[in-house]
Amino acid sequence: MAPNSVVVTIEKPDSSELKVNGLDSSVFLEKQKAVSTKQFTWVLLLKVNRIFACLSWLPMAFRAMFVSLKKRIALSDMSDEEPKNRGRLYRFIKAFLGLSIVALVIEVIAHFKNWNLNLIQPWEVQGVVQWSYMTWSAFRVDYIAPVAIILSKFCIVLFLIQSLDRLVLCLGCFWIKYKKIKPTVAADACDIEDSSTFPMVLLQIPMCNEREVYEQAIESACKMDWPRDRLLIQVLDDSDDRNLQLLIKDEVSTWNQKGVNIIYRHRLIRTGYKAGNLKSAMGCDYVKDYEFVAIFDADFQPNPDFLKLTIPHFKGNPELGLVQARWSFVNKDENLLTRLQNINLCFHFEVEQQVNGAFLNFFGFNGTAGVWRIKALEESGGWLERTTVEDMDIAVRAHLNGWKFIFLNDVRVLCELPESYETYKKQQHRWHSGPMQLFRLCLPAILTSKISMWKKSNLIFLFFLLRKLILPFYSFTLFCIILPLTMFLPEAELPLWVICYIPIFMSFLNILPSLKSFPFLVPYLLFENTMSVTKFNAMVSGLFQLGSSYEWVVTKKTGRSSESDLLALAERESLSSNEEKILRRNSESGLELLSKLKEQEVAPIPNKKKKNGIYRKELALAFLLLTASARSFLSAHGVHFYFLLFQGLSFLAVGLDLIGEQMG
Repeated sequence: MAPNSVVVTIEKPDSSELKVNGLDSSVFLEKQKAVSTKQFTWVLLLKVNRIFACLSWLPMAFRAMFVSLKKRIALSDMSDEEPKNRGRLYRFIKAFLGLSIVALVIEVIAHFKNWNLNLIQPWEVQGVVQWSYMTWSAFRVDYIAPVAIILSKFCIVLFLIQSLDRLVLCLGCFWIKYKKIKPTVAADACDIEDSSTFPMVLLQIPMCNEREVYEQAIESACKMDWPRDRLLIQVLDDSDDRNLQLLIKDEVSTWNQKGVNIIYRHRLIRTGYKAGNLKSAMGCDYVKDYEFVAIFDADFQPNPDFLKLTIPHFKGNPELGLVQARWSFVNKDENLLTRLQNINLCFHFEVEQQVNGAFLNFFGFNGTAGVWRIKALEESGGWLERTTVEDMDIAVRAHLNGWKFIFLNDVRVLCELPESYETYKKQQHRWHSGPMQLFRLCLPAILTSKISMWKKSNLIFLFFLLRKLILPFYSFTLFCIILPLTMFLPEAELPLWVICYIPIFMSFLNILPSLKSFPFLVPYLLFENTMSVTKFNAMVSGLFQLGSSYEWVVTKKTGRSSESDLLALAERESLSSNEEKILRRNSESGLELLSKLKEQEVAPIPNKKKKNGIYRKELALAFLLLTASARSFLSAHGVHFYFLLFQGLSFLAVGLDLIGEQMG
């Protein structure tokens, strides 16, 4: 055999033995080692290349982000953020931010120079900066820290009380699920075969400039499964657009020709917003012939069986004044903003409304998707125009008059969520300023009413103070003011369970009714704290009756439809367009149609593009929290740093209007 030959002997199928004869094994191993070293070098070079590529990409990414933000700021609409609307809160936040930046600069210098006040004597002070640092440290220990500690303890107590209230509500919801508690209907509520046994029902659709949704709102009402001679639909149009008024009137005429008992009403004097509209409609002479009234906002699409699921609960229950259904949302997965709103509202309906309805027979009317006994409305004083929350107003007055409420968690009505932050912010301002207006007005009536002391206490301390005043107060004060302040005051540092453990636990409870939203737990927690500035500002304006508390901005709708609506739309579009136009215009003469078309040609609808806004209070708070996070980083606070950093970034995203619908 040749001296350099290699013999390979295989003993078993799954194992092999390599025999080398005449070949220097050391040379063979060195060759293997050389090859592996070469491969390792190539791997290192490849990783280094990727690192340099990443490093070269980062400046370009930051530059692109900066250019995008600069463009956003240049093109954003700041009309809603004029100085007259920002007020004292914005000036306070700016002053706090300025002081925080100055304190951070001094703290950074002290950190890198390793100044230790315990080892420095007054005569050893060198320079103005070191003197400023010593003066600031002495001043904060003697004057600021005691006040901050007292305020933080007060807010922590409020935080714990409100958390306990939420926990009790969740336990009540679990008990309802466990015991399967739900409102029942009398067996002889309605005779399906005898339409004369059905009560007379008035169905109202209040709307104002609802171009996107008026058709689907009217169609849903007209398809209600109820005897036509026992149902009257009122379309209460407060629109100020003449063309839109004609379109809505034409839609009403079309359904009227199909045999639906529907009428169109338009007020000449548009006062009192929605409350004034409903009050005017209830003043009609024919209303006395009806026993119940169902109310739906223009973006609500009730199922045809809505009245058959709600009206029977009034049978044999003369003390029942209101039956409220739950909302369901067609656009809950549209963007991050709608997902977060869905979490909040699912908790509101499934926990708050259901528990209060089951154990107290009282909750705040949601303004729509509900049925009232007309007698309960009349005895409680009817619709009043004194606040922007007319629904909560009538609910409180009806409760004081002894009427009971029922919440039906199984009956759901489709509606829309605001898709842009601007719309959502205006809605939340009205929802949080109105209750404080109402509290001022209703407090004397509550104290002098004949209801039990327990019901009075529930109304004052739980319904109004705890859930409408204390919640926005402590969430803004504790997490947006005191927490960043304590980063510069080591003596008043908040414990971890306040900023981390309890908030996460409470957010987990809030997300339980919508478990599919669990991945959004942390964004939900951060966003709720971000919205606290809007809610706090609204609460203060309502409590002290400032000008912004009387503003009513109609929530913008997009006209999104459910899957069943889209199928119905496809069927309708299968008809020829000319035939549809003829059917729609039967109620109008040729001259009326011609004048309408000429009017539309002369005054076309302006196509004004909306722009994203810049919200300066949120931006100021973003920089304040990021400044505090930098100070926390110097002190190696850990969880405090991460909380402040991510909360500051969430404020920054909201301040630049980067959440929700993006516009040009």
